[in-house]
Amino acid sequence: MTVHDEASVQEHKPVAAHRVLIGTGLLAVAVLLAALNLRPAVTSVGSVLDEMRDTLGASSTWAGALTTVPGLCFAFAGLTAPVVARRLGIAAAVALALTLLAGGLVLRVLDGPLVVLGGTLIGTAGIALANVLIPVVVKESFATRIGLMTGLYTGALQAGGALGSALTPPMDSAFGGWRPGLGSWAALAAAALVLWLAAARTRPGGPASGEHTANARSLFRSPLAWIVTIFFGMQSCLAYIVMGWLPQVLMDAGVSRGDAGLMLGLVSLLGLPISLVVPPLAARRGSQSGWIVLLGVFGVVGVAGLMIAPAAAPLVWSIFLGIGMAVFSLALTTIALRARTGAETAKLSAMAQGIGYLLAAVGPFLFGLLHDVTHGWTVSFAMLLAVVALQMVFGFFAGRPRYV
Repeated sequence: MTVHDEASVQEHKPVAAHRVLIGTGLLAVAVLLAALNLRPAVTSVGSVLDEMRDTLGASSTWAGALTTVPGLCFAFAGLTAPVVARRLGIAAAVALALTLLAGGLVLRVLDGPLVVLGGTLIGTAGIALANVLIPVVVKESFATRIGLMTGLYTGALQAGGALGSALTPPMDSAFGGWRPGLGSWAALAAAALVLWLAAARTRPGGPASGEHTANARSLFRSPLAWIVTIFFGMQSCLAYIVMGWLPQVLMDAGVSRGDAGLMLGLVSLLGLPISLVVPPLAARRGSQSGWIVLLGVFGVVGVAGLMIAPAAAPLVWSIFLGIGMAVFSLALTTIALRARTGAETAKLSAMAQGIGYLLAAVGPFLFGLLHDVTHGWTVSFAMLLAVVALQMVFGFFAGRPRYV
């Protein structure tokens, strides 16, 4: 057989069908319960961090590393998700993610500072995998309900984040310390894993387009993929800065510590109803650009108000910020809508979240650095306005009806 004949045989070799999860009601519930687990592992730590440091005798450097690990894990582990999905299949890959999450949550409460860091690394690696893979499940298994499922999924994410910060302190008191308080979240992850294993039934999904060929097109060469990635990164940067710095900004403006915390909670909760309503409406239209820009305008007003007159109406500015940050649900929607296949959705999700979270991680550091250099918040907020402006511009182009 000649080399040409061998190449011809390889070219016409039948491609094995990949497996697609069957979009049942039980699978939808499993997706939402999985989503409910993807934030408490992170948000539960802040409320007991001082107690952890005292018990472990840990340094501020250790505390900084503990709070940095999740963001870095979201970036780097998320980039491996398409490879894991190709090797194991989507059902097994999500099960692996939930197993890593539950195991990491248990491990991090068993011993000293290094074990806490190791358990956090394992648990957030599971979160990173699930962050990338669940949009693929939505794309393949709920193709006619992408907007609805993305809205419900995003709402479950935000609800889980709020529960993590709100319930951990009372669990700490009820169970006798931060170890059982934090470790209790492993039970929710285990429940999600059990339900996932019961719901994850697959069917042949046809040829896994783009996964079997060695010369598959890299999305790093796609301008639209980079547009979606920068859009995702800018909206994440806004969220990270607000979650990290809003209470301090409000307190410097004369708001009490308790009220500042409540306003940050309000910012997070406002995204929940918007995430349930807007993505289904936006997904029915060919373009999501108008919705993305509209939410961006709310973000601009909130940021500008805090920059110009933070003490005049801090509650109003917080409400505008909360509405503007609900664009996160549309960032996830565009990932699903801008790809043709599940394989491309996985690659785009990995690229947007992996690189996007790296971009976002720079934001809080730069915001604080500008404050330290200028001894005020004006320049920091000017930088944040630029971030929102970039979010709106790249979001406008990301929302147009095209494919990567």
